[in-house]
Amino acid sequence: MFCLTKTIPFHYIIFLYSFFVLPFLSSSTDDQRTTVSGLFCGGRSRSSADPNFIPTFVEDMHSLSLKLTTRRFATQSLNTTPSVFALIQCHNDLSPSDCQLCYAIARTRLPRCLPSSSARIFLDGCFLRYETYEFYGESVSATSDSYSCSNNTVLDPQFGSRVSETAARVAVTQRGFGVAEESGVHALAQCWESLGKEDCRVCLEKAVKEVKRCVSRREGRAMNTGCYLRYSDHKFYNGDGHHKIHVIFNKGVIVAIVLTTSAFVMVILLATYAIMIKVSKTKQEQKNLGLISRKFNNSKTKFKYETLEKATDYFNSKKKLGEGGNGTVFLGTLANCKNVAVKRLVFNTREWVEEFFNEVNLISGIQHKNLVKLLGCSIEGPESLLVYEYVPNKSLDHFLFDECKSKVLNWSQRLNIILGTAEGLAYLHGGSPVRIIHRDIKTSNVLLDEQLNPKIADFGLARCFGPDKTHLSTGIAGTLGYMAPEYVVRGQLTEKADVYSFGVLVLEISCGKRNNAFVPVTGHLLQRVWNLYTLNRLVEALDSCLKDEVRQEQGREAEACKVLRVGLLCTQASPSLRPSMEEVIRMLTESEYLIPSPTNPPFLRTSPLTTDLDNSSTISHSTNSTTTFNTMVKTDQASYTSSESSTTHRS
Repeated sequence: MFCLTKTIPFHYIIFLYSFFVLPFLSSSTDDQRTTVSGLFCGGRSRSSADPNFIPTFVEDMHSLSLKLTTRRFATQSLNTTPSVFALIQCHNDLSPSDCQLCYAIARTRLPRCLPSSSARIFLDGCFLRYETYEFYGESVSATSDSYSCSNNTVLDPQFGSRVSETAARVAVTQRGFGVAEESGVHALAQCWESLGKEDCRVCLEKAVKEVKRCVSRREGRAMNTGCYLRYSDHKFYNGDGHHKIHVIFNKGVIVAIVLTTSAFVMVILLATYAIMIKVSKTKQEQKNLGLISRKFNNSKTKFKYETLEKATDYFNSKKKLGEGGNGTVFLGTLANCKNVAVKRLVFNTREWVEEFFNEVNLISGIQHKNLVKLLGCSIEGPESLLVYEYVPNKSLDHFLFDECKSKVLNWSQRLNIILGTAEGLAYLHGGSPVRIIHRDIKTSNVLLDEQLNPKIADFGLARCFGPDKTHLSTGIAGTLGYMAPEYVVRGQLTEKADVYSFGVLVLEISCGKRNNAFVPVTGHLLQRVWNLYTLNRLVEALDSCLKDEVRQEQGREAEACKVLRVGLLCTQASPSLRPSMEEVIRMLTESEYLIPSPTNPPFLRTSPLTTDLDNSSTISHSTNSTTTFNTMVKTDQASYTSSESSTTHRS
């Protein structure tokens, strides 16, 4: 019996099944037409990792079995998620009972490939294949077609060559099946019924070339995508190649035993797999709740799940305020008529637990007018919830990058947002009880209250460290376009990473453009502002809807240029050249404070795909020293072959 208190991989169950159960099933018959000529497993895919893939596969196999009661060829397509397509072809000389027996053997051997996204098995009497795409019209494949030769040799150097050509010609002219006999050598050719006459001819021509490589061997087999060809020194097919209707009691009993046993074992495997998944999920949830109960002891910030569920009208979609990588935020109204923002999180890994407590532990201990206040959380329901103060005007990007709403924000309001965000960051870096780096400063994480005052939100990626440390070495997490170059390349995290993100934010607020939006002539925002600075035309970088206001009011133009210079200063390549947030505040508020001249900032060349990323998209991964964001995905193809006394080759 399997121990259900431990997580046993499904492929391990299949391994046990294949090597301990199958030998007893296959040994029930000595019929050589059920000998496995080749078993080939494809690579894994995202769909094959889906928990529904195995049940879908079993349903496909059962449906094919029902169709074979009256036919030798059948296909099955399940319009499910994921989709599974399957095909079975018995050779035309097999009787219905022989076909059922051959399929039963193939069906019990094929699970060795699970959970691969594709597999094909060749027996000497039938062929079975499944894929996650519709493949029925495929004839040949440069990568998947194969052949095998027996080890026994003969004197004739052309042994099997001529008879194979004859069988192939007969098959093309006689609806995909043909046999031939010449000088004591026998051959059989079979195309799948899903192929047309021309595709069958192409497939068998290639098969003939393949078996010709088995010169001077007693047997040769070609196993192609759409056909099968075999020659041998003994007659292996039935009669003259056409099946004879006959009933043999022993063979019928064998078919019944094999099919019943196969179905029974499959049901047991599926039931065991489902139970293990459920037990594993329950154990993980209990473990996560245990972590929560040990870490979360502040009863003043506890909310009942039912209270928040009712406050959000049971998470009604009409109450949704926004959605990000960490969860979905809903508007909630408590019993005292107070509005709150309820962040709905679903997690089942330790990383999610740590991220949850980042927000709870960090924000609950800090209070500042420019930081969103955490009111509490709920951990007792089916999912974890964070409760924040409600900020009615949503996030800054809703105003800044909307053609109509951007006109609402005049220069004075934008300067107030810049200064308020700077004060909030300065408090995190040095004014709070612990030093905190936010790591994800961007327009979508700056909320605006009724008076359009800024409040920094979303502390899921924040990190804190002691005053004796100069930096943290950590995996990369943040948003493309806002991350400092030393953090991207070396994973070194300091307060200056937030300063870089703030500099990008300043330029976006002032110019009304996204930093990751590429303009063919002027390039990215950071590059455009720098070029205008070097030409002493910095005021031209301002948002077009601000230019009249800035020019009409005395001193505004100089003030705007100073803010843009501060933005460039914050985005310099070297962290040592960037100011601290305290210095930024002084630069913005003190007219006599000296502002150093910025140097050439780093320009990150991103691919068109990266350029099109939404501003709110967040990445999180570990990295070694690298200077690009190119990702290469290498797909490995796995294959398994099996045959008696033969060597199998890819053609």
